[in-house]
Amino acid sequence: MDISVVIPLFNEEESLPELYAWIERVMQQNAYSYEVIFVNDGSTDGSWNVIQRLAGQSEHVRGICFRRNYGKSPALYCGFKEAQGDVVITMDADLQDSPDEIPELYRMITVDGYDLVSGYKQKRYDPLSKTLPTKLFNATARKISGIKNLHDFNCGLKAYRREVVKNIEVYGEMHRYIPYLAKSAGFDKIGEKVVHHQARKYGTSKFGFNRFFNGYLDLITLWFLSNFGKKPMHVFGFLGSLMFLVGLIAVIILGAEKVYALSNGIPMRLITDSPYFFIALTTMLIGTQLFLAGFLGDLISRSNPGRNDYQIEKTIRCEK
Repeated sequence: MDISVVIPLFNEEESLPELYAWIERVMQQNAYSYEVIFVNDGSTDGSWNVIQRLAGQSEHVRGICFRRNYGKSPALYCGFKEAQGDVVITMDADLQDSPDEIPELYRMITVDGYDLVSGYKQKRYDPLSKTLPTKLFNATARKISGIKNLHDFNCGLKAYRREVVKNIEVYGEMHRYIPYLAKSAGFDKIGEKVVHHQARKYGTSKFGFNRFFNGYLDLITLWFLSNFGKKPMHVFGFLGSLMFLVGLIAVIILGAEKVYALSNGIPMRLITDSPYFFIALTTMLIGTQLFLAGFLGDLISRSNPGRNDYQIEKTIRCEK
């Protein structure tokens, strides 16, 4: 199969028929073999009914329906798990991503040899309250990830070689950092394509400022996991040992001063009356705790088998 299109959605019943018709037209014009996997992320409208109707009309439609809303990352994770195409393309369901971009994205993966191609919505039709945080977020993500050539990490329109989506784990809200996840997994040929961004035709945006702040927290988490996720002792153990050593040296200096004063008959207050003693003691205690945190982190690192266990209510042509 040439292409799998994975579409996560939440309350987008109005746009789905038009979106699928557009995708179908593009696929037929280019003679691609394809599948479209709709992942209904706990929609409260009639989105699943629309997907069932589309599946009855076309054998290319597959569907996954969550019992409740989990978020975009879980939806992508389940869609990636089911994808069978040589090239996997993701897009949003709100008609702001154009299916006309699919042929060139497919060519960049299969001919140019990219592992991942991310869309770049150079001209956006979003309000300033969304575009400004997006620019700040992308600048930070480029700096931390080291992927300098991407301007829009969170663009929903992306293309991947199948090996990429089968070897990365998208969980929590990590969909924003899929290029970073791919790079960390060894897929470092990452490209970008300027894509057309359309104004929303139906419904309302799901963007909120909480997602902006959560995005930064997730970026810090991903940076730590990428560098120290499998070796937390390297960071916690180092910091703990360093703090303990500083505290120990301070205690030794205070003790040496006291011994010197006593041996020379110099009056000096008790060591415990000095604030430096308690600062040194606190430093040693914190150092010990950090060291133990690193040790425990090594024991439990990446050991949650149920992290991607989502309750799926119904499926169409997919494993439940």
